[in-house]
Amino acid sequence: MAEKKNLCAQLDIDLHRKITEAKEQAGLTTAEYLTNLLLEYYEMKENGGNQTMAANNTRTLAFQIPKELYQRIKAHLERETARTGKKLTQREFVLGLIEGALNMAEQTDVDESGVGPCEAPETSGGPQHPDSATEGSMESCGAGEGIPASEEK
Repeated sequence: MAEKKNLCAQLDIDLHRKITEAKEQAGLTTAEYLTNLLLEYYEMKENGGNQTMAANNTRTLAFQIPKELYQRIKAHLERETARTGKKLTQREFVLGLIEGALNMAEQTDVDESGVGPCEAPETSGGPQHPDSATEGSMESCGAGEGIPASEEK
């Protein structure tokens, strides 16, 4: 195990709140979250300011939407945050919608073919093996099927 040393700093309360929310959403300890954040920063700095996406196995999905729809989404996020007491981010909201729609489409495929996504042969971009479910992804097949992990109660 690598030798470790403590690092303390006084932070603005708003920045502390952001860090706390982000680390909780990531399911990491403060030490793990700050270590990852600092490693990403120095990696980005070494790459001339460009962040590499391959390291965390994510891809960016970007598109423009009408201003009215954007305002509706913002209002919904504020209402949900007030209702639940937990901040709902745009990312969580959109991922939940995408996962729900994909799950419904996969269930429709099951109904039509008689073969579920867990039994179907894996293809690129297709269903994942149940053991590969990660936080923020769909729960593995069986109990809880159809509910994005971020929406389970």
